[in-house]
Amino acid sequence: MQTLILLGLVGLAAQLINGSLGMGYGATSTTMLLMLGTGPAAASATVNLSQVGSQLASGFAHWRFGNVDRRVVVRIAAPGAVGAFAGALLLSRLSSEAAGPLMSSILLALGLYLLLRFTLRDMPRPTGARPLRTAFLAPLGLVAGFMNSTGGGGWGPVGTTALLATGRLEPRKVIGSISAGEFAVVVAGSLGFAVGLGLEGIDLAWVGVMLLGGLLAAPVAAWLARMVPARPLGSMVGGLIVLTNTRVVLSAEWAQLPPLPTYALYAGILLAWAAAVAHCWRLHFSERRAEHRDGSRDRSRDDHASSEADDGPVPAEH
Repeated sequence: MQTLILLGLVGLAAQLINGSLGMGYGATSTTMLLMLGTGPAAASATVNLSQVGSQLASGFAHWRFGNVDRRVVVRIAAPGAVGAFAGALLLSRLSSEAAGPLMSSILLALGLYLLLRFTLRDMPRPTGARPLRTAFLAPLGLVAGFMNSTGGGGWGPVGTTALLATGRLEPRKVIGSISAGEFAVVVAGSLGFAVGLGLEGIDLAWVGVMLLGGLLAAPVAAWLARMVPARPLGSMVGGLIVLTNTRVVLSAEWAQLPPLPTYALYAGILLAWAAAVAHCWRLHFSERRAEHRDGSRDRSRDDHASSEADDGPVPAEH
């Protein structure tokens, strides 16, 4: 019973992270399942199955809050589903332990780029004049879906990172569109595992409690994605990618460090992440104050012009 309660809380926390930041459910919940002794394929299958209901609720909530770009969802979700199905079949027969560190190294580099972009550079201003093309979205969805099944997570880190880095879609719509598209990905991944593994080795009670926790968290996460401003949100996403994938890279045999340097590295990442997020919040409030001052001056000029128009022309002196 304690294990079920713990997994329910894990599902709730993982969906809060996933729905509000566009990533994190797979990394969080798969790590917990592996700690409990679940095999890689069974862990990824359990995570995919538990996300079917929560991602449907999350996608609907994001749509209701206006966080979804339908054109992006259609063009990224279909190839994502194909990649997820293929990845599930592959993982059913192979171990992902060798590919995991390599994938996480790539994600770590993307996370660093994203963190620095939102922290040190001006905010990208999306424009409808440069829409995202299918030639970019289709391969992205295929790779992200494949990694989601083979690595127990990857749809959010790959998809959210790449879409945010383009600067062509505002962060809340990136997160909402990725969350909505993930429903097709986890359904296809679950079908792939059903074909490759059957239901052997999958504890349906674990799936159920994680699903329940995710369903409870989905509407709150969609609201958070709408309310959190873009610059701090991008910084939080980048830091999450860096922290999550540093852990995976350091778990590889070739990258293992003694305990003290490892703890020092984690502490340094956390401090740098906290400083970056704090800096982004300061910039956000500074920009808000500047916008407020500019808006006040514009309203003052409009009121003055309106007053002169109401008074009519000044009579000439004789």
